[in-house]
Amino acid sequence: MAHTNSKPMSVTSAEAAFDNGADRLNAFISGRTTADERSTYFPLFVRESKEDFLRAVGRFNEYIANHGTGGGGDNPDQEGNGNGSDQPFSATIYKQFLDSDIASTEKTTVSSGLFSDGAASLSGFHFSPTLGDVSASYVPVYNKATSDSTAQVQFAVGYANYGGSGSIGNTTKTTAGNRETAALYRQFRNVILGQGTEKFQFTGKTYGTVANGDSDGQDDFVFIVFNRAQMREKVDPGNWELHLSGSGKFQSGLKLIDDSSATTNTTINSANRVFNVVSGSIVGGTTTIKTAASAETTYGAPGLFYPDLGIILLNAAWLKSGGQLAGTGAVAAKSSGSMVFSTGTNTFGDNAKVAFNSISHSVAGAGKKNAGYFAARREEEISSTSYFARAHNQEFNFSSNPTYETTDSNNQRGAFTQPTFQGDPKAYITQVGLYDDSRELLAIAKLSQPVLKSFSREAVVKVKLDF
Repeated sequence: MAHTNSKPMSVTSAEAAFDNGADRLNAFISGRTTADERSTYFPLFVRESKEDFLRAVGRFNEYIANHGTGGGGDNPDQEGNGNGSDQPFSATIYKQFLDSDIASTEKTTVSSGLFSDGAASLSGFHFSPTLGDVSASYVPVYNKATSDSTAQVQFAVGYANYGGSGSIGNTTKTTAGNRETAALYRQFRNVILGQGTEKFQFTGKTYGTVANGDSDGQDDFVFIVFNRAQMREKVDPGNWELHLSGSGKFQSGLKLIDDSSATTNTTINSANRVFNVVSGSIVGGTTTIKTAASAETTYGAPGLFYPDLGIILLNAAWLKSGGQLAGTGAVAAKSSGSMVFSTGTNTFGDNAKVAFNSISHSVAGAGKKNAGYFAARREEEISSTSYFARAHNQEFNFSSNPTYETTDSNNQRGAFTQPTFQGDPKAYITQVGLYDDSRELLAIAKLSQPVLKSFSREAVVKVKLDF
């Protein structure tokens, strides 16, 4: 193969020359190429658009890398030691992405299991046995015993009360205590409810007004807050189900879901989307609602669900009543409610444990139970950027592998190890590297199988980055 004394071109300098007009561009090319090289790589038609011109620069630099005599050229990043000595055989490996090579508008919604390791359901529930009266205002629930180093918090469950019942302290602050249940109620109110709204209201029940004329609401609720690391972006509406148990004879088998499947106009408030929690099931992939939220006129719907916040609020009045299984006469007498809360003033009721026991189907005071069931999925929008790495027919036809070349009888570099490559070189693309402007490697995309590349073949490799 013939050698040349021409040097590789800097892509940045070439782009600047193009931007400065035809005279500057022609001078730039003439000062760096021979007449034969100009006619081969830079005919007039490739100088009409920047995209074609920069591709021609890439082809020219590849030619120089394989046929040049050494030297750094006007690009300090090009291989060459600057003293004209032989250097390792290397094809030009860098090619700048153009705007037309990048597509960043692709977005995909992905649903996956919400719990650790992508599990879609949880049947083992654990809490720390060292929880005290103060910390137990809510209970972090783990997927494994807390003595296991791999245990992770899945969600927290707790009890909130508008007047502070079920926690130590009083409104006049004459008794030591922080009234945690009242603080929790107000924390959720500030995050979820609009300005000027004091209490939560559950669909179905008609609430009256308080002394100043403001709307009344439910004084207490049980909250379930998913761990943000597990939930990621949001909880997937219509894809969770929670089973509750209680101390009443008819309290096993309470099943709760949301009513997103029956909602045509999603309610939007300051906490974004909100759906009702209703009795029903999604087992088998079919949503079955036993009692609609609007039909729960006595106590209100079982709860409220805020998928974008990862919060489920359960109506304490509905839970204390026995919910969907409450009846009259003998049935009502046997039903003591799914959850029975201690709401005495200035008394620690340990109500978070009551909620935990109902969720885990545990007996009071137990630290774990494996009979409960909680299924949930998370939903997140994945943004994707696709980079189209284009190898045109005159590009990337040589390999930098040392075995690709050998020396001839005169000890000159440049002879192909494979003689049939003379006049028709071939290479195989096995991976594509993505670099920043400083040529620092950021990512590598590996192909499932090598792609043949030659002067008669072109290749396009789509590298897709999700984030």
